[in-house]
Amino acid sequence: MNHMKSIYLKQFLLVVCIFVMNSSFSQNITANDSSSVVVHKDPRLDLLIKKQAQINEETSRNARRTMKGYRLLVINTNKREDAINAKTQVYTYFPELKAYLTYQSPYFKLKAGNFKTRDEAEDYQKKLNAIFSKGVFIMADIIEVKPEKTENF
Repeated sequence: MNHMKSIYLKQFLLVVCIFVMNSSFSQNITANDSSSVVVHKDPRLDLLIKKQAQINEETSRNARRTMKGYRLLVINTNKREDAINAKTQVYTYFPELKAYLTYQSPYFKLKAGNFKTRDEAEDYQKKLNAIFSKGVFIMADIIEVKPEKTENF
């Protein structure tokens, strides 16, 4: 019997504790309280917003540095060493051209140049054909464009 009283007493104390904790953490709302909230904004938040806008502008400007154009396919081979040698030759004879070596299994492709017009690509095609006897082909591709200098306002 003593044991049963002990269990009831523990349960009663638990219920009282829960009730006290619940009432102590609840808000006191009276009829005179208004339902407005005052927010204090940190002034650094405006600086962060401006900085993020600047980053977004620079990122979108970088995305505009590509366009449709032409590149020259110099070599398409399954031998890595041949592709690297061809890239070396392109840089040796035409340092102004940028060479792009890509691997699409099982072939290595070497493309060169960033030509806005087909006529520009044809001029270099004739020059490269003198070095690469298997032929150089013009391909439509997405090219890199040098960004124009912009004025800071």
